[in-house]
Amino acid sequence: YWRTGLGEYHRSMSKAAFVRALQKLVPEIEEKHLKPAGSGVRAQACSRDGLLLDDFEIRTSGRVTHVCNAPSPAATASLAIGEAIASIVKADVG
Repeated sequence: YWRTGLGEYHRSMSKAAFVRALQKLVPEIEEKHLKPAGSGVRAQACSRDGLLLDDFEIRTSGRVTHVCNAPSPAATASLAIGEAIASIVKADVG
């Protein structure tokens, strides 16, 4: 996972690298459009090969169901997540 982490670190330390990443989404953006601001930290699950998981990850282990990744907007999607878990449990119970 070190490559993903190193890339994130590089983009946070280099304004030019950050702008290049942004330009993949908004080609017109330039450094002059950016303003310093506070930052936050969010948990981000990644797969065994180091790729970031950007979708819900629900797994079962015996009689236990785990929500391994619930990225934003997880609160908004909580009812849908609950329905998915209920479907898994119903299938297991029969």
